Amino acid sequence: MCPAGLDDIPEFASEIAARINSSAALKTAEIRNIRREYSKLLKNAAPELVLDLASRLLGQSGFTNRFVAYELICHHRPALASLGKKELEQLGAGMDQWAAVDTFACYLSGPAWRERQVADAVIHCWARSPDRWWRRAALVSTVPLNNKARGGGGDGARSLAVCRLLVADRDDMVEKALSWSLRELAKRDAPAVVAFLEESQERLAARVLREVRNKLRTGLKNPRKA
Repeated sequence: MCPAGLDDIPEFASEIAARINSSAALKTAEIRNIRREYSKLLKNAAPELVLDLASRLLGQSGFTNRFVAYELICHHRPALASLGKKELEQLGAGMDQWAAVDTFACYLSGPAWRERQVADAVIHCWARSPDRWWRRAALVSTVPLNNKARGGGGDGARSLAVCRLLVADRDDMVEKALSWSLRELAKRDAPAVVAFLEESQERLAARVLREVRNKLRTGLKNPRKA
């Protein structure tokens, strides 16, 4: 059974898209308020219905549609719990900017991986992808493993396994994600990050070394000079 008003998913997706794209001036908080309205309507919906709705939003152009699609899944526990390799790769198809990747990895792939809904091999496969955005997604997927606010309890082994696969990658988007991954892990397991820097310093980009060392020493990525 679909909740009232959700008996026509294509029309419902069009309604959401029309509202969130009604003005280029809508702020993130306003878009999120709209998403919350629909999350309430979807509260008792079947996971497959939520994924169908999200997929239809992804069929619309623009980051806002993708952002709301990912948030709808993230805030529907049964839908999030239903994600496996096939679903994640379908939802991540077409990512072409860092904001899309980071939303996907922090909201969907990272939590799914943390809960072992996908095997480590899936994330490692992304790390070896010729597509820079999937390589970034692999690294950013480690963030929910270690970020307390995102439910992470800390997982140095799985995080560093991905970091090692991309330690020498010099793509700007991948370098930044590697730094982020290590800085997030440093909050949970500083000794493991220190050891990783020592073993990999000849291969790591100077920016990654600088930012992670700053984080370990001062708690900040780029501390201001006195």
